[in-house]
Amino acid sequence: MWLRGVVARGYRNLADLECEMPPRGVCLLGANAQGKTNLLEAIYYPVLFRSFRGAPDQQLVGDSPGFYVEARIEGAAARTLAATYAGRKKRITKDREEIGRLADAVGLWLAVAFLPSDLALASGPASTRRQYLDRLLSLASQSYFRALARYRAALAQRNSALRQGRPDLAQAFDAPLAVSGAELVRTRLKWASGAVEQFAAEFQCVGEVGEARLQYRGGTELADEGAWQGTLAAALPDDRARRMTTIGPHRDDLVLEIGGRSLRDYGSTGQQRSAAVALKLLEIATLQEACGTEPALLLDDVFAELDRERQSRWALRLKGPEERQLFVTSPRQDELPGNLDLPVWMVEGGRVRES
Repeated sequence: MWLRGVVARGYRNLADLECEMPPRGVCLLGANAQGKTNLLEAIYYPVLFRSFRGAPDQQLVGDSPGFYVEARIEGAAARTLAATYAGRKKRITKDREEIGRLADAVGLWLAVAFLPSDLALASGPASTRRQYLDRLLSLASQSYFRALARYRAALAQRNSALRQGRPDLAQAFDAPLAVSGAELVRTRLKWASGAVEQFAAEFQCVGEVGEARLQYRGGTELADEGAWQGTLAAALPDDRARRMTTIGPHRDDLVLEIGGRSLRDYGSTGQQRSAAVALKLLEIATLQEACGTEPALLLDDVFAELDRERQSRWALRLKGPEERQLFVTSPRQDELPGNLDLPVWMVEGGRVRES
């Protein structure tokens, strides 16, 4: 599966564009605030039909009343995915036919984005790693995506009741929380168990030394739906005092260690960057195994602060197999590894041209 072409109209500062994409991908060069990351974001948008920076749709609109993004995908079957946003309403289509449920559109085009902010996967709070897990597992499994939506809805209702001082009403949402929450924990645990060895191998593959370890930390007993009733009942006094649900997968973490010590607290910046790379490579491998196709990789200015040796090692590993399509941004060509070997496009004032 590869991106054959992209159309963007009214998207952020981008001039209306329609581009045919090289099968191996492209390097996007240009000064800051010219639109490189916006183009990368538009390319990713049809993956989850939202911004990879977490921005709401209304912030993606440029000078026009709305925006339109289209991705033309080539693979076992050609398809066209598109989203139109106008008047706070979004319409998603596949091959020009409207898709009623987001769950039926997510994952039809697969890409993994690696941004400078992804250093927080190793150095940031647990919420960043939970978002990572939820994104990759939602793309890998529609069942997980649906369970996550049900869990979040039940959690919001339960927390609302707790804030109102209505523990009786809060308990009415215990059953749906248990059903969906158990599925989330089971899926996360299974993924984490299978990812331990590859995380350590990828960490070493990009040139780091030391034994790296990945572990899921949280209420692992909640993988059993039957454990929820007693656990929620025991936590209810604390829930009432704090006016929020204090147990469940929304509180768990993916712990990263090196040499038995927390990467977040004791790892160097270089080690934390390499751990983030390892997690991104795990994301690619998970999607490839679950969906039977190689996701594209989007790299937003991730080489700038690396020495040449690290740049070369990262580039070699991130390029991957021949079928992996790569989109890379950088302010200057001399900040890119010499072994990327991709066509170069210039981005200036929201306009894209081949170099």
